[in-house]
Amino acid sequence: KHCLNNNHTTMNRECICKIRDIYRNITAFEATLQKQLHLNMNEAVLLCIVAEHENISSGELADELNLTPSNASKVIASMESLHLIRRKTCKEDKRCMRFNITDEGKQLLQHLNCEQFQLPEQLMCLTK
Repeated sequence: KHCLNNNHTTMNRECICKIRDIYRNITAFEATLQKQLHLNMNEAVLLCIVAEHENISSGELADELNLTPSNASKVIASMESLHLIRRKTCKEDKRCMRFNITDEGKQLLQHLNCEQFQLPEQLMCLTK
């Protein structure tokens, strides 16, 4: 079913309501994530990204997180302060920073699995 009306210029009410419900479910999931692992959604996603992409740059992280460089920098700083990721200066350009997951980050990531969390029913179909 399409969210746009016949002239493809405005969203219909039903679609907006469904998006609202998905947003509420994501917010509830993030609250559970925060309570159980003490990470917000951006922090958890950053940890997964750094685990998957060794030596990733801050710019690449910002792109992957779909955040501005400034907001990505705040998430990176938070994860560094928790000792879950570490920064390394590039040899060729001292202004360049690359990031890797720490042993503590790997341990926490082992606890980050969807079976551990009760996903809201509306989000379950998105994980298949």
